[in-house]
Amino acid sequence: MVRSKNASPTWGDVKTALLDFDRAGIRGLVQDLYTASKDNQAFLHARLGLGHDQLQPFKASISKWISPDLMKGQSISASKAKKAIADYKKAIGRPDGMAELSIFYCEEAFGFLESCSMEDESYFAALIRMYGRSVEFVSRLPPAERTTYLERLDKLRSRGKNVGWAVEEEFNSLWYAAALDEHHGE
Repeated sequence: MVRSKNASPTWGDVKTALLDFDRAGIRGLVQDLYTASKDNQAFLHARLGLGHDQLQPFKASISKWISPDLMKGQSISASKAKKAIADYKKAIGRPDGMAELSIFYCEEAFGFLESCSMEDESYFAALIRMYGRSVEFVSRLPPAERTTYLERLDKLRSRGKNVGWAVEEEFNSLWYAAALDEHHGE
């Protein structure tokens, strides 16, 4: 098949090219993708249900970007931390995993904020948005699966008073809007 040299390849082009591969060729391609990056490995492990803790590589990425070691010159990137959650969603996206990763993001952010003084409005805004997403994910879980997550969300809410930037007020607003007090005792 002749492809235009000017147009960027699309998923349709990839699907067409894959038709030329046999089973061994596809396996080799997946192996090459697997060895190409840790992100690909985490994706495949999650998608295929491999390993005892499929969330660990996604948590490691969240920690690296939302709670970096500033003494080692590591930089903060809320967007890269959120990308780890988006990557998990693409790989498997289990509701309990989404709740776990979003709450973990908030916990790591608080650990970072409590260990250093930081006045970055975008960091606080990202934290508040992630707490809101956590509330949404937990609210969608079956009631029997919510208890531990609700306890962690409630602890995060109380930690909000220590960081300023109206974090506590925003967390309380999100908590009460979702009526989580009604579910917390279940």
